Amino acid sequence: MTNPTFGPRPGYTDPAGYPPYGGMPVPYIRASLGGRAVAYLLDLLFILVFTAILGTAIFLVGIVTFGLGWTLFPVLGISGILYSAITVGGHKQSTIGMRMMGLRVVAPESGRPVDMLTAAVHALLFYVAISTFLLWCLDILFGLVRADRRLGHDVLLGLAVVRV
Repeated sequence: MTNPTFGPRPGYTDPAGYPPYGGMPVPYIRASLGGRAVAYLLDLLFILVFTAILGTAIFLVGIVTFGLGWTLFPVLGISGILYSAITVGGHKQSTIGMRMMGLRVVAPESGRPVDMLTAAVHALLFYVAISTFLLWCLDILFGLVRADRRLGHDVLLGLAVVRV
């Protein structure tokens, strides 16, 4: 997917000459905000299933350990962050909803994959922003104003969601 003509096209950067603002060195197409929203709605269903499976496993461990395992139930509160850390920090670089929408998360300057800790912090910042209406509006405003469609929590961590 290289650009045969000289000069940038929308959604692409020229890998030979890096733009002065630090654009992506590989020709990725940036993800649309609508695609990211649909991927998140799909991920809510998968997080619900993941939480149910995790809750059942904790319940069974609690029975086997005579109630001691039930102290793990507070982990269910961060199951969305665990889901994102495992899937985005994995080798496919995307949640299941993102895969269904053809998206993945990369470091924009290098195109390298995201590690699990960065993926967990990325999810944590997203859930903090979405839990507060003003922060969520500011986060979305970043995506609407920026040409590369990166949201506020993407910019803070130096990540980009791109199409595969």
